[in-house]
Amino acid sequence: MNRSKSGLTTATAAAGLTVLGLLLNGCKGIQQPGERQARASLASVQQAYWPGATLPRLDANSGLSNYLQFAMMTQPQVRAAYFDWAASVERITVERSLPDPKLTFQAYIEDVLTSLMPGLMQDFSGPGKLKAAANVAGAGSKAKYFAFETAALQTAFAVKQAYYQLWFLDGKIRINRETLNLLADLAKIARAQNEVGKVTLQDVYRAQIEQDRLATEISNLEDSRRPLTAQFKGALGLTRDQPDPAMPARFETTPLNLNGDALLDTAFARNPRLKAMEADVRMAEASIALARKSKVPDFSAGLQAEVYTPPFYWPQASMSLPIWRDKIAAQIAAAQAGKRAAEARLTAEQIDVTVDFAMKSYEYREITRNLTLLQDKLIPKARKSLEIARAGYLAGQIDFLNLIDAQRALLNFQLEEVEARTRREIILADMSLSIAGIAPEGAPILPPSSGDASPLSATSRNLKH
Repeated sequence: MNRSKSGLTTATAAAGLTVLGLLLNGCKGIQQPGERQARASLASVQQAYWPGATLPRLDANSGLSNYLQFAMMTQPQVRAAYFDWAASVERITVERSLPDPKLTFQAYIEDVLTSLMPGLMQDFSGPGKLKAAANVAGAGSKAKYFAFETAALQTAFAVKQAYYQLWFLDGKIRINRETLNLLADLAKIARAQNEVGKVTLQDVYRAQIEQDRLATEISNLEDSRRPLTAQFKGALGLTRDQPDPAMPARFETTPLNLNGDALLDTAFARNPRLKAMEADVRMAEASIALARKSKVPDFSAGLQAEVYTPPFYWPQASMSLPIWRDKIAAQIAAAQAGKRAAEARLTAEQIDVTVDFAMKSYEYREITRNLTLLQDKLIPKARKSLEIARAGYLAGQIDFLNLIDAQRALLNFQLEEVEARTRREIILADMSLSIAGIAPEGAPILPPSSGDASPLSATSRNLKH
């Protein structure tokens, strides 16, 4: 009878522990506010970015925005940054969760098994430790998000840079071909002048030398299309086995309001590199709070059931003793030093953004003035000069060297104008994307939020004024 009762109790204890283990296995922790916000942000971006997002169509009639959106969706660097961010969001759940419970067994054996005590043990972090760890992971997740946004904007800039270089390459080739046709006419004039004895054969050779030089330059420009196309294709995230993309048939510039103070304010509010470093500062602050929690003890609690002499239970409890004060002080000091380093990096980046903005703004104004000079004065005057030199050569008033110099001056001014237009467009793209952080249409990123204003904005204002 006792043996039967003992067996029934053993089965009951085992069944109870099994049920308790299954219940604990199905438990979920309590989400922190930062965790809920991070998951909502990830879900919002995931709808537009991954998985199975519809890629825009690319053909000659597609706008530049289609190419930018396509690149941000397919570029492997952007995808890697996205999954780094997704992993960091999941890390918040890991950090705020309790350790797994432990199933324990204890037995006493002399000649036979005299005592068997299955049990369950759970470790508990000290008050506030899990929340502090979750705050560190949450701040790290924000930094990873802004790294993803930076990768998306850098990809958009790479597409625009290659796009403008390819587009204006056709302008250079066109100008050189027009000049080559002009040289062919000048060579005919030189031959005619030589046939009637007005000039020597040297003028004909000079014209042919210029023709040969310019024909080689055209070949070099046409050959440069291959690496530029590869650069454009790579920026779009296309691999070597995929066909080359079609170039847009319509040229699109970068619209940007270059009001200095307003644009710099936008840069300090939206530049993702600055936002990432601000998140690093917040993570360092959360790390200090977590380090200070290291002086709080951790706990363990459990229960064991005696199988052979029921009903008898052995409660168990333990507590860590954070007695190493120098270790605790070192953890806090390391976290504080990490915060100071993060603040210094943020200030350095703010200075870099301010200086970069000033340099790019100056370069834009300089190029705009040079373009106005070239388009309104130098190129029209060079055309007039060439016409006068041509007439003077036909009349025998000037030599062929002066005529060639006039032709070279016009060609150089025309090529400078194309180079200046290319450079100006690249600067505009760089200022809008890399400095101001203004995302192009269809970018798979979170919209800027006024609630994201940094508590470090006072530092930003001090740097700007």
